[in-house]
Amino acid sequence: MALSPLLEVVVAVYEAPVVGLEFDQSTVTVFGALAVAVLIGLSGFFSSSEIAMFNLPKHRLEGMVEDDVAGAELVKSLKDDPHRLLVTILVGNNIVNIAMSSIATAILSLYFGGLVGVLLATFGITALVLLFGESVPKSYAVENTESWAIRISKPLKATEYLLYPLIVLFDYLTRQVNKLTGSTGAIESPYVTRDEIQEMIESGEREGVLEEEEHEMLTRIFRFNNTIVKEVMTPRLDITAVPKDAGIDEAIETCIQSGHARVPVYEGSLDNVQGVVHIRDLVRDLNYGETEAEDLCLEDLIQPTLHVPESKNVDELLTEMRENRMHMAIVIDEFGTTEGLVTVEDMIEEIVGEILKTGEEEPVEQLDERTVIVRGEVNIEDVNEALDIDLPEGQEFETIAGFIFNRAGRLVEEGEEITYDGVRITVETVENTRIMKARLRKLEEPSEPEADDEAVETDEESVTRD
Repeated sequence: MALSPLLEVVVAVYEAPVVGLEFDQSTVTVFGALAVAVLIGLSGFFSSSEIAMFNLPKHRLEGMVEDDVAGAELVKSLKDDPHRLLVTILVGNNIVNIAMSSIATAILSLYFGGLVGVLLATFGITALVLLFGESVPKSYAVENTESWAIRISKPLKATEYLLYPLIVLFDYLTRQVNKLTGSTGAIESPYVTRDEIQEMIESGEREGVLEEEEHEMLTRIFRFNNTIVKEVMTPRLDITAVPKDAGIDEAIETCIQSGHARVPVYEGSLDNVQGVVHIRDLVRDLNYGETEAEDLCLEDLIQPTLHVPESKNVDELLTEMRENRMHMAIVIDEFGTTEGLVTVEDMIEEIVGEILKTGEEEPVEQLDERTVIVRGEVNIEDVNEALDIDLPEGQEFETIAGFIFNRAGRLVEEGEEITYDGVRITVETVENTRIMKARLRKLEEPSEPEADDEAVETDEESVTRD
């Protein structure tokens, strides 16, 4: 069989004497096989290096450096220039793979001829590289990211020195191409993103790494800075306050009857809150103060408080209240009217859950997996979590009572029902015009929610009375 000119050159090189030695075909095959085996190992080294180096989170690497883990500093120096690191790995890996393919093609062509040898080398080397140069080493690197990154850091640094001219050239060319295409050339984000952390929390709960209570608390923490004061405040109707001209005994009685240690003090109306008084100060100054009881005025014991808009973020307010050492803030609307009040406890409950006082009922009472009874002021988000449903929040309301009023378009009475998106809502208790409790039950076959304006009539027709 006639050999191609290229193959004849390869054979001539293999058969040429080197330092007085003459290589026959079997010797060439042995050396070629050994070379392919070494190159496969190097291919696996470069492939696993890419996974180990770029899968190692920056925050974890910084922790390893702080703990003085041997080799961590070298890993950090390599990752400080991720673009150069990637070019080093890719140049090394491509040189190895191309050399492996060339040697395999030359050896197999000696036995099977040009075309057959090329085909056998292509499929054979592809299989070997996929198995031993990609799949196995990358799987190992994923499972042993930290230890493997440290072990391969010195060989990678040596490769960078060995291939320095090629690495500098391709690093420069890649950056120029990135400029032409408008790419930033960013290889990895500097830190774990917020979304990635939330995905970790969800995965941890699914896999059983996090308990349900831990998962809920971590979820609330991430939701905290997106929560506004209006969602956590005590509404105006539920505020217990005392007038500025009230006596000390009256203020103490108000605190005791309401069960609150602090109450707002207003002048004229709740729209003019002057500050707050603490029952501790009232009792202390009344019984142990230097001023005579008949000369003691409530005004003298008022502590200042914050007035904040209802749209203020609770994380910002919590920081502000801590800096000012205040435990209560008055919430006002755009017209300066008092809408409610918020305490440090209200904001902490957004993270740790409801803190119930003695005799206080659960805000969400789970009757079974499809039914709950909730207080009217419970946030829609909490109801959705309890029943795994998706009731919408509106700009005008955040509570289940607000949702019912919005869907009904009028005041409702006890026993009325609203059906929305496969959820039947029954009004359980009404005091004056306020919805105090509602029962929610998931139906077997949820219906499609009404999405357009003409569905208003249908929604109102779905409100029925027992």
